[in-house]
Amino acid sequence: MRQYREGSHAVAEIVRLCKAQVISAYPITPQTHIVESLAQMVADGELNAEFINVESEHSAASVVQGASATGVRTYTATTSQGLLYMIEVLYSIAGLRLPVVLTCANRAVSSPINIWNDHQDSVTVRDAGWLQFYAENNQEACDLHLMAYRLAEDHEIMLPVMVCMDGYILTHAYEVVDLPEQSQVDKFLPDFKPVHCLNPDKPISMGVLMGPESYTETRYAIHQTMMDALNVIPGIADEFEQVFGRKVNCLIEKYRLEDATQVFVAMGSMVGTIKEMVDGLREDGQKVGLLKVIAHRPFPKKIVYEALKNAREIAVLEKAISLGEEGPLLSDVKSAFCGYGNQPKISGFVLGLGGRDITKKSIFEVQGALAGSQVDVKFIDLKI
Repeated sequence: MRQYREGSHAVAEIVRLCKAQVISAYPITPQTHIVESLAQMVADGELNAEFINVESEHSAASVVQGASATGVRTYTATTSQGLLYMIEVLYSIAGLRLPVVLTCANRAVSSPINIWNDHQDSVTVRDAGWLQFYAENNQEACDLHLMAYRLAEDHEIMLPVMVCMDGYILTHAYEVVDLPEQSQVDKFLPDFKPVHCLNPDKPISMGVLMGPESYTETRYAIHQTMMDALNVIPGIADEFEQVFGRKVNCLIEKYRLEDATQVFVAMGSMVGTIKEMVDGLREDGQKVGLLKVIAHRPFPKKIVYEALKNAREIAVLEKAISLGEEGPLLSDVKSAFCGYGNQPKISGFVLGLGGRDITKKSIFEVQGALAGSQVDVKFIDLKI
């Protein structure tokens, strides 16, 4: 059913339809509207779940970790400093192979204090063992949450999933979204059946001490599962299309790449602005295209290479910087070309930090910089 909804409220509705049984979160801008909506649904009897109030994000992550370990479907949401406050438990959740779903309403990280959007928070925890997906718009954010539960609870995967949506730009924006019927969600997402869980009738130990003789193998197992997910995701996406009648991309999206020699690469809501730019440049006869990266972890390296291998110039645009090095997404894109003979010019551009607007002028500045030599880090719209 197509409805005009705020992004946060639409995501909350999806979580309700997924029948999360334990929800815990600590309010932090710009995530708060999501969990406020869910708390109201529980209070009104619209969602049969426990909403557990806590005193911090660390506690919220701990609650959903414990609940998931008992074999119930869980949900949490956070942003910025709150996500970083969770980081100890995020690693633990992945290490225990618990299929928790988390919404990150992307926001800049202090100091200085900034409550507006960029990707420095979620990119910082990309190595915690969580699958990460980035949404361009609110319809995609809703669809990715449905995919997140289906993928996380797949017995071949059993890993947590983080859905990233740009704070304010998506969370507080009203758009028309197609919200499914409960019967459709039930068909796509069966009841959660854990591989193992805590049960006093069948006691097991979880998260035990592990020495050097075995720890490496646990990291290898998570890494291998992340890579295996690249093969599992397309099949689940096909199931999604069969049930809901629309296609959902979960790895990459190619936009006007068929003959493009100059390609932009980006994640999140800035993709919409870049698409408009690409359309305009195409009308001017320029062979320009866009590659939208949706899955940042696992990074679909081979698919990215195949999409970009014919480009002469690649501009990686990102709302994050690995201080003292280069943009994290730039490093990933460069790695996709390792071992191949053809090496296009790959340049990195940092923009939109702390919520600074990304305009068509910003994209023109990126394109202008491509006329020069390859750059690893160029800050766009810099005012000094």
